[in-house]
This record gives sequence, structure tokens and C-alpha cells, in this order.
Amino acid sequence: MSLLIDSSVWIDFFRGEGLADQLEQAIEENLAAINDLILTELIPPLHLRNQHRIIALLKDVERIPMSIDWNHLVQMQTTCLRHGINGMGIPDLMIAQNALQNDIPLLTSDRHFARLSRHLPLRIHGD
Repeated sequence: MSLLIDSSVWIDFFRGEGLADQLEQAIEENLAAINDLILTELIPPLHLRNQHRIIALLKDVERIPMSIDWNHLVQMQTTCLRHGINGMGIPDLMIAQNALQNDIPLLTSDRHFARLSRHLPLRIHGD
């Protein structure tokens, strides 16, 4: 089963810290997956640093298709606000929605996803 790798973990990986070991293992086991939103977060800074090889490698990672359900995002944001999860932006809700829609665990170092998983059936890898 694939793991949707959040941009926070990719950044950890590039820096050699945080969950870098878990991502390295997922890559070795061919479990790492990404979506277009996460690529959109990662690629511009890599372009500025002329990291074209890394960009090409990221584009080769299994890509999970996205289908935005705006009504569901409104419900998710309402759930966040109702439970005091105030720092969760729309892009992160879209990533959570993508994981939920595809029944795929999310590997992330952002704690607000773990908080959200207490109120939605979002699976966080390692929990």
C-alpha cells in the first residue's frame, strides 16, 4: 500500500532531518506517493536552486490523482474550527481530502493532521 508523503516530510528528507528515514524507507519499498498539490509546493523552490534532477525524480514518484470536493472541504474546515484546529489551511485540507478519497495513509510531520485525524477517518502513518 502506498503512502501519501506530505511536503513537510519531503522538506525533512532534503534537509536530512525529522522523518527523512521513514521517507527513505518508503522510497526503497516503492511505497512513496505524491499529488499535484504537494508537487506545486515543492517544485518552485527547487527550480530557484536549479535542482532539476530532484524535480525530475519527484515527477517520477507515484502520483495520486486529485478530485476536489469543495463541499467536503467546507465540512472539513468547519470540523477543524469546531475542534480548535485553527492553523489548518485549505491546501492541507485538500491533501487530507486526497488521502481520505483514496484510502491512503498520510506521512506528515505537521501535527495538525494528527489532530484532524481524531475527528475524521484520516489515517496518519505511524499512529
